[in-house]
Amino acid sequence: MKKIRILKPVLVSNQQRARENRGVFDRMNSLVINIIASPGAGKTSFIKYLVNVMKKTCKILVVEGDIKGQIDSKSISRLGVDVIQINTATECHLDAFMTAQVLPKIKKNYDLILVENIGNLVCPAEFEIGEDFKLAILSTPEGDDKPLKYPLLFHLAKVIVINKRDLLPYVDFRPDEAIKNIQKENPKAVIFEVSAKTGEGFEEVFRYIHKELNARKKKSKR
Repeated sequence: MKKIRILKPVLVSNQQRARENRGVFDRMNSLVINIIASPGAGKTSFIKYLVNVMKKTCKILVVEGDIKGQIDSKSISRLGVDVIQINTATECHLDAFMTAQVLPKIKKNYDLILVENIGNLVCPAEFEIGEDFKLAILSTPEGDDKPLKYPLLFHLAKVIVINKRDLLPYVDFRPDEAIKNIQKENPKAVIFEVSAKTGEGFEEVFRYIHKELNARKKKSKR
């Protein structure tokens, strides 16, 4: 029996659709961040902390990816920002075609679009959606070796957030070792250490995202 490898054509097709999505986001002048992490790493908590502060200075849309349900999107919508839900039913990631289905539902321009991808360290890293960059979250209970076990995500992510610093006294996680492992895969990664529960470390994250927003505004004026 002959085997047919279809992964490359699928990814090539996805990349083309991602470029088309990117064109739409560029016309809206939106900074799009694709947030990827394992289940329970704190993606939603991280987004909610960002939204609570940044909604005062910029227009935010959250695209919530889940296999089923609207638990997180309902929680985020109560913060007073717009939310669009994507349910994949069986797929373990968002891809460019799923994201494209959201575009007609976007009726106004947003400064910042936060996409919460499906909880997974593998598949979401492989599929671009038209984002400006990927942001990976590594939580302290997961262990400091995850960048070595799941290298593709940590290689591709421009920003990596180490979350749940408040749990460091209770878990076997070495921040220095985690940073060393991240830098083995991605020496250029921008790394933040935060707690989405206490707010520790978020000031630096806010400054970074505001810098990216300002850079996008300047680019659009050229």
